[in-house]
Amino acid sequence: MVTTSNLILLCAAVATALMAGLFYSWSFSVTPGLAKLPDREYIAAMQAMNSAILNPVFFAGFFGALVLLPVATYQQFAQPMPARFWFLLAATLAYGVGVFGVTVVGNVPLNEALAAFDVASASPTSVAARRLSFEQPWNSLNMVRTVCAFFSIAFVILGCLSAEK
Repeated sequence: MVTTSNLILLCAAVATALMAGLFYSWSFSVTPGLAKLPDREYIAAMQAMNSAILNPVFFAGFFGALVLLPVATYQQFAQPMPARFWFLLAATLAYGVGVFGVTVVGNVPLNEALAAFDVASASPTSVAARRLSFEQPWNSLNMVRTVCAFFSIAFVILGCLSAEK
């Protein structure tokens, strides 16, 4: 049945799935490809991609899931608590902490530090050092986001499959 609650849940599911797909594809195709680049090209490519991703379409999905998941969860609040509420609460927490929180506290500061690095005028030694200080920490944090986004969409799907209030 098409209700406001179900439309919000659908939009939350789509936004969460888009973000899970983004992090999945980044982790298992983009970063392995980037890893093959020489240091200077790696940094230039990451700077370009980190700049390009800051666009309205990305923000709609990234912040859309952050807002819509708790709204969808709240709409399932009832006594006794239905399974759908608990699945959506788990999805909200996984996304809020593991995707949004890790991004804000971990990946964004690394991206900003990399953006401030002038790769064109840097020595090969400083380029190698910058890559070393960025690549492994960023990839590890991105893998956390990937796993949390996977669990978030899995919980949303379980919520959709469970009985409503």
